[in-house]
This record gives sequence, C-alpha cells and structure tokens, in this order.
Amino acid sequence: MSDILPNAFQQRLLTWFDVHERDLPWRAESVTPWQILISEIMLQQTPVARVIPKWLEWVQRWPVPSAMAESGVGEVVRAWGKLGYPRRAMRLHECATALATRFDDVVPSDVETLLTLPGIGDYTARAVACFAFDQSVPVVDINVRRVIARAVHGRGDAGNPARTDLADAQALLPDDPARAPRFSAALMELGALVCTAKNPRCGDCPVPDCLWVELGKPAVTTVKKVQKFAGTDRQVRGLLLDEFRGSAGPVGRDRIDAIWTTDIGQRERALDSLLADGLLETLPDGRFCLAGESTRQLGT
Repeated sequence: MSDILPNAFQQRLLTWFDVHERDLPWRAESVTPWQILISEIMLQQTPVARVIPKWLEWVQRWPVPSAMAESGVGEVVRAWGKLGYPRRAMRLHECATALATRFDDVVPSDVETLLTLPGIGDYTARAVACFAFDQSVPVVDINVRRVIARAVHGRGDAGNPARTDLADAQALLPDDPARAPRFSAALMELGALVCTAKNPRCGDCPVPDCLWVELGKPAVTTVKKVQKFAGTDRQVRGLLLDEFRGSAGPVGRDRIDAIWTTDIGQRERALDSLLADGLLETLPDGRFCLAGESTRQLGT
C-alpha cells in the first residue's frame, strides 16, 4: 500500500484542477440535475467530444423530464443518433417517464432513490448525487479506478471492478463535505487528461508519492482484447438502426434485405436482437418501425 497522504493528495489535486479543469457545458452553474443526469448517461462508453453537441441539442429539446416523456420512445432513439448503445436512449426515456409521473419532474437527490429509476445504476446514481446535489459520496469510473490503482496500489492499470473500489475512493475524499464533490470531479479529470491508460503524462501529475512511479512503473500485465467493429453484429445492428432513424415511415423487408448482403444470417440475427431489445416493433403488414411508433405508423 502506498504511503500517500490524503490531505496532500487532496490539496495538490484540487490546486491542479483549478488550473486544468475542462470547460464542459454540464459543469455550468445553471445546469439542472436532469441535464446532469442526461450527460452521465451519454458519457458512458462515449468520448466527451461526441457527447457535447448531442447533449446541447437534447437539453434544449427536452429541458425537463416530462418534455422527453411526452415524446415517443422512437423519437428519442432517433435523436440518439450515433452515440452508440442505443438501449441507453430507451432507458433514458423510461427514466424521464418515471421522473415525470412519480417525482413531478424533480430528480431525487439521494443515491437510494435514484437507484429505483429505470436505467440508473450505481455509478450514475452516485454521480448525480455528487455532481448535481454536491453530496459527499465516492464516484468511481474507469478513470478514478486507474488513478487509485497506480497511486495507491502501484498497479499499472485498473483491472476489473472490485468491491473495494468504493472504499478506496471513500478513503481519499476530503473530510469537509463541501470539498468532496469537486475533489471527485478532479480525480476523474486527472484520469482522463494525465493518468491515461496509454502514455500517461507522469511529469504533469500533481499526485505526491505515486506508488506506481516509486516502483519504477511496473509493466501492465493485463492483456486487453481489442474489440473489432467492422463486420460484427454490432455494426449490422447500427446499419439497420440508421435506416430507421433516417426514415419518415415504416421500413419494409426489401429495404432491410438490401442493407447487409454479406451474411444473411447475421442480418437476421441483428434484426431479431433489435426486436428483442425493444428498439424496433413489427407492424401487422410485416413492416417494421422504431419502438413506440407502431400506433402512429399503422395508417402509413
């Protein structure tokens, strides 16, 4: 275990953050908890640069949960565009509906209640409680886990999530609850900008007594599999969804069959998975439409 001193860690990291904090739109003082929740859902497995324009568009279009709830789920999936993992859009629509009907458009402030919302897992609940309501709760993403793995445990990478992750983050939080949310944001920022997975900029790191550095930066032994995209079911699913997002009406079999001719079985498997996930619906005449649009499309 590192001899890292929490007080020194906190002060140097916060001083660094005062200078290097990115000007991200969801960090503005005027941003609401609902808009922060949207940003946290969008940022899962998606780079910040891709999220910013989509987030700006969404918070203008759906400034409160009820506005999104009143839109069809298909419209939300269509607006999701190419952010990836479109089931997040469906779950966000479900969450908006729950907030509108159960909470009068008010996002709950406590982790336990946030966890009762559709699509809200432990990370998102803690992130919203921390960043939207200034609560002193540990927030652990891959960037935080990587910083702690190196600075505290002397490991080169974060490894797999563990039950001890929250306790490790909690141990580093300032005793002053008022400073904790900003410290959590700074810890994430350090992992995103300096203590990166590849080519970490240790010379720019403000953290004192990093155990990984003290140990001579032991090589990372975990072998990560690079997931290809071209030719995968995920690519075919994306191509099929693109057809529906760009269509003003139902999509027939002829158009679907023309989308992917390389492997017919793969195309059918992708179509079946979209139907099983609830992203698409089947019309009585055999055509298909985005989720929630079957009633509107029956007369098309």
